[in-house]
Amino acid sequence: MALDPQLLEILACPEDKGPLLYFADEDSLYNPRLKRRYRIQDDIPIMLVDEAETVDDAEHERLMAAGVEPTWTEGA
Repeated sequence: MALDPQLLEILACPEDKGPLLYFADEDSLYNPRLKRRYRIQDDIPIMLVDEAETVDDAEHERLMAAGVEPTWTEGA
């Protein structure tokens, strides 16, 4: 199940407070600035820095190549 669009509009990275990329098919939210992925479990985003996965350069490139837009933009 996809996350609620209203929830996506307010979710931010708990570490840098910036927007995230939502990968519904992978059940994750991704911060490309810090290369950190937050998993979604049972339709609940796990937004804990200690639980985030740091991705390597190859995985970062794969995620960025998907062309996913941020869930919101800064200043919007």
